[in-house]
Amino acid sequence: MTAIQAVADRVTSWQDGATEGTVADELRRGADEVGVDLTDDEIRTLADVIEDNHAAVDVREVLSA
Repeated sequence: MTAIQAVADRVTSWQDGATEGTVADELRRGADEVGVDLTDDEIRTLADVIEDNHAAVDVREVLSA
């Protein structure tokens, strides 16, 4: 979970103004880089929360909901 949190933090830091597809693509790319398998639903959920909050996201909280 720590690795995907780092990915989410990286994407969150520059996502303002990025399209939904870009955020999802970057989450997917980052997960691949750190060797974490996320489902399409998990990627979509994280992307939605990142875009809605425009702030730090707790991956553990989002994915456990």
